[in-house]
Amino acid sequence: MDLKRKEIEYSVGDFVFLKVSPWKKLELPLKLERIHDVFHVFMLRCYCSDPSHVVPVEEIEVKPDLTFEEEPVQILDSEVKVLRKKSIPLVKVLWGNHSSEEATWEPEETMRKQYPHLF
Repeated sequence: MDLKRKEIEYSVGDFVFLKVSPWKKLELPLKLERIHDVFHVFMLRCYCSDPSHVVPVEEIEVKPDLTFEEEPVQILDSEVKVLRKKSIPLVKVLWGNHSSEEATWEPEETMRKQYPHLF
């Protein structure tokens, strides 16, 4: 007897979270038909409706290869990463449709070239 497992039942129409590895993709509309659509029940977690979880998908333009471009909104911080033979100036970037907790550190030179309006 496996004490860690419990009986889980889902009904048609239930909303769930799907646990997937970052490299996997999930089939949604017909145009994504190449993606496997069967998942083990233990990869699912029950989802309780919450109006704050609304994702503004209409603002994201998804390309045919399932990628989309992120637009930086603001530079939040800067620092210099010191390596053995050189120093690399970095900036902490807040991206559109993301919270400040998801800001990323990017090379300042690259960001200045691609997004000079942020500086």
